[in-house]
Amino acid sequence: MSLLEVIARASAKSQTQVAPSDYPIVLDPEPIFDNLKPKFDDPNTSAAAIPFTGWKISQTDSELIDSGKKFFTKLQKKLKNPTSFTKVEFLGTLNPFLENIWEKKRVGESIGVDSSNDGYARVLIEKVGNLMGKDVAGLVLEACVVLEIWDLVGALIANGVFPNSCYQRLVPKIVEKRRSELVCLCVKHASDLRSSELLLILKYFLDPPKDGYASLVDVRKEWESRALATVEKAGDQSLSDKKLRVAKDAAVLLMVAYDGFSSAELCLHYLLASKNLDEAMLSAAISKLSGKEMKSLLRYLGKWLKKYERFPRASTASGLKACDWVPKLEDVVKCIGLVLDENYSALVLHPEFHEELRSMNELVASVALEARFCCSVASVAGKLMAEV
Repeated sequence: MSLLEVIARASAKSQTQVAPSDYPIVLDPEPIFDNLKPKFDDPNTSAAAIPFTGWKISQTDSELIDSGKKFFTKLQKKLKNPTSFTKVEFLGTLNPFLENIWEKKRVGESIGVDSSNDGYARVLIEKVGNLMGKDVAGLVLEACVVLEIWDLVGALIANGVFPNSCYQRLVPKIVEKRRSELVCLCVKHASDLRSSELLLILKYFLDPPKDGYASLVDVRKEWESRALATVEKAGDQSLSDKKLRVAKDAAVLLMVAYDGFSSAELCLHYLLASKNLDEAMLSAAISKLSGKEMKSLLRYLGKWLKKYERFPRASTASGLKACDWVPKLEDVVKCIGLVLDENYSALVLHPEFHEELRSMNELVASVALEARFCCSVASVAGKLMAEV
């Protein structure tokens, strides 16, 4: 058996959830350290390792681990026959489990939401989801996808409580179900998406299926509401001069990111602006795009170059959280570099790409000329300051 086969087999086994690990949660260290004592009365302090006795996890953590194992086993049995498993039954199992975690970790505190509220389970996940263990959270995610409880899927993604390996099954499923808002959440929060998941996401946004437009419009409305809120803030004269200046810059940036882009292209903003993506994985995904998809990507990147030619200051604007997901000029240029590196020959040989490339070349040449001029001015200014 080759080394690659050994690694692949081990990876496949690690992704198969049979039972949660013995220590699936972050243990409370204080009671553990308080009980630790040196094994010998006169330990050798110069030794590389000093043996200790008294290792024992707290009763609360022990109870949480046992509760998680029982819940895992119960939910696993239910998912073996998902056709007879209902949303009501699932929530009737999940909510008490999360409530138990809350009671043990947040003694005396109120959850703040009535159990009859439709968003009760989502609030519980937001508050104590990270305490149920990643193995359990992965199984909860699987149940939510099977039962199509999309608000809980969103809460699990946003809070990052399940293993990264779950994205391999999650991304194809939410793309198939046309859940554009959840695809955007994956791009924002996943730390190591593979090229296969990135390719699915790129194809979905570059050539959206007709039955996916409704959810794409929902993402557009979200961008629109952010832009309008920022514009309103920029007109608030009660703010200090510094805050007002930041709000105005943010309003311009969000206007630049919103106007002239389709709903699907607004989703691509998240992909371009993400700091979690591996360039090698993104490059591999781009290399597998079809001609139509590649043309859409070039047109999208060309729009950004035109935007930043007209609004150069917008590229450096920041200050509000909403601005973090607006691609900067360097993000755009980096993506153009990946496209050209992977597909230069094909782009040159096929005439249908020439118009987009000529347009981008003119814009890049204009920006490069301005950059050289700015560098010269900066150099002169630096020398004058040194003389002064």
